[in-house]
Amino acid sequence: QVQLVESGGGLVQAGGSLTLSCVASGNIFSINAMAWYRQAPGKQRELVATITDDDDTNYADSVKGRFTISRDNAKNMLYLQMNSLKPEDTALYICNADVYYNDIVLKQLDAWGQGTVVTVRS
Repeated sequence: QVQLVESGGGLVQAGGSLTLSCVASGNIFSINAMAWYRQAPGKQRELVATITDDDDTNYADSVKGRFTISRDNAKNMLYLQMNSLKPEDTALYICNADVYYNDIVLKQLDAWGQGTVVTVRS
């Protein structure tokens, strides 16, 4: 009923930039908070950045000043602009959204995408 699909991942040199996108689709009524998580090999999933429907943002200390999270409510899209990338940023980046959708009645879902791989080489 609700699907999140990420794109924009790839291979980039250390110090480079990359922008990730996430589009939400389905019978969506509204989307509240959205977030980017990442999961590196051998590690647990960690929170990278969050953004509310009022565009209030929060970032993990490891990415603050380098990454920028944003959203386009009209397009149901979420973005993550990543600058000054480091090898330790290498991970599967996963989109998350708190979604209200219509299934006869209005329901709420904590939706997750499949992720897009970002590889930063030295």
